[in-house]
Amino acid sequence: MPETLKLEIVTPQAIVFSDDVHMVTLPAIEGEMGIYPQHERLITQVVPGELLITKDGADTILAIGEGLVEVTATHVSILTDMAIRAEHIDEAAVQEARDRAQARLREKISDEEIASVNASMVRALAQLQVKRRQRTRG
Repeated sequence: MPETLKLEIVTPQAIVFSDDVHMVTLPAIEGEMGIYPQHERLITQVVPGELLITKDGADTILAIGEGLVEVTATHVSILTDMAIRAEHIDEAAVQEARDRAQARLREKISDEEIASVNASMVRALAQLQVKRRQRTRG
């Protein structure tokens, strides 16, 4: 039985992560999900939040956006609109984006614009959560 599984995280911009890992914890539509090697086959929706990668006893934390995850016994593939390592998150810039989104929601805008602004807000909140949690851990 393999002790690791291959994790690949892909965004429209790049392959953000590709390595063998011991465990992945991700925010799924059904709630937080822990994935170990030999997991049952699964395809589900990923929601914005914190993704935790465990390898060799060390944790890597990413803020992740909406997307899909496919799980097999030996492989986890995540396709998402955002994946940023905690140490690469600019908290001030993300807070500004959140503030702009909140201000935009107070304006009279179309339903499509509301959906887009809400999606931006959720991505900003996910990044802030990850950055602040990293600060308290670190």
